[in-house]
Amino acid sequence: MDLIRYGKTKQNLIRDDCLCAFDVPKRWFWHFYATSLVWNGLLLAFSLNVTLRHGFYPNWLTGLINILSCSSHAKKKAVHVSTLLLQLLLWTHSFRRLAECLRVSVFSDGVIHLLQYVFGLAYYLLVGLTVLCSDGEIKASASLLSQLNWFHAVGIALFIAASALQHQSLVLLAGLRTGKSGRVETLAHRMPKGGCFELVSCPHYLAELLIYVSLSLVAGGFSLTWWLVVLYVLFNQALAALLCHDHYVGKYPSYPACRKAFIPFVM
Repeated sequence: MDLIRYGKTKQNLIRDDCLCAFDVPKRWFWHFYATSLVWNGLLLAFSLNVTLRHGFYPNWLTGLINILSCSSHAKKKAVHVSTLLLQLLLWTHSFRRLAECLRVSVFSDGVIHLLQYVFGLAYYLLVGLTVLCSDGEIKASASLLSQLNWFHAVGIALFIAASALQHQSLVLLAGLRTGKSGRVETLAHRMPKGGCFELVSCPHYLAELLIYVSLSLVAGGFSLTWWLVVLYVLFNQALAALLCHDHYVGKYPSYPACRKAFIPFVM
């Protein structure tokens, strides 16, 4: 329980003092997105150099990709447009989430476990490398424009819609702690309402899942690697949503009975 719960879902958990020694502030979430912004921005720059200037990935990066993909590839001379779009969308997502953590969200004094923190940092480093590893699954044709397909448009459209849903949900959550002037009035947890909160307790978690589905579509929709990433995000976000939903139901007697935890009308 100490490893899977964080923030408000951890408040009523009976814990030994020795476990509290591994707590770090939940507001450190912004470290994840700052790390992702820098790292995935660097990988995107490398890919653009390979594609536009006919350069090569650094030797250390090529070796790392070979190790992670369990294969040996020659230095790439071109990067598929799906890979470039994936990197760009992942960088855009990291930029938006970092801006929301620093400028929109109002964090309480909630905590996360040190291992959750370390895993979060490692996750965004590995996701960027996963993009490059999956590039070997796709054959790049001569022109970037000739590689564009309908699934790229569908994936980008879903990415924009899911990002908008997540941003709206985070603004509504922040509004529970701020007044009309925008100044923070309380750090207490309140019952969320408005927007898609009328359907599910955690629409921002649902939006995160849809964002990764959109990335898988941009990858071509047939990449087993990316659907495994989506599967991980599904389990991770569903668990977090169910814990939050149980917290709300237990804390607020008037909590809407028709409101689901994660997926409207389903779960």
